[in-house]
Amino acid sequence: MAPRYYAQKGPIGGGKRCLRWDIFLWLHSSVFGGHSSGDAATLKKLQVVFYWKEMTKDVKFFVMWCEICQRCKFDATASPGLLQPLPIPGRIWQHITMDFIEGLLSSHCKNVIYVVVDRLSKYVHFISLIHPYDVAEVTQSFLDNVFKLHGFPNFITSDKDAVFVNQFWKDLMAFQCVQVQLSTAYHP
Repeated sequence: MAPRYYAQKGPIGGGKRCLRWDIFLWLHSSVFGGHSSGDAATLKKLQVVFYWKEMTKDVKFFVMWCEICQRCKFDATASPGLLQPLPIPGRIWQHITMDFIEGLLSSHCKNVIYVVVDRLSKYVHFISLIHPYDVAEVTQSFLDNVFKLHGFPNFITSDKDAVFVNQFWKDLMAFQCVQVQLSTAYHP
């Protein structure tokens, strides 16, 4: 229930305790309403019988101040499951991550950045590419810019981009004994 101040001087009715407040108590807080309805269902019940200017705002305000609803509110977000941290690398360039930054404005006809990050030192290689790119171009860029300087890593973590799930990429990494760990996109 809202504090007495809001029941007497709040925005619902604009003055003393009003008929609207009693209607909210009847539709939301009584056995008929049951508190389980929330603001959307309370508004729907209210619109069947009544109408006034800024009704939606008043309903949201009332439900926001309903102590029972605030105490018993459930979390409607999906469970993320069991998140497992990645292992800590033992040496630099042993574990790397890869991804693409797309949708950029063209600069010298290049509009994609291929990002390769060492997980231990946080050293980064930014490699520019032209969209659309294929597995051969990405592989050649990787060999020219990362392998040439650091050798093959033991583990590569990347999202499930078409390049990283391609059979050519998988075979090359398996031939070099590199373990490819695919994660979901936008993973924390």
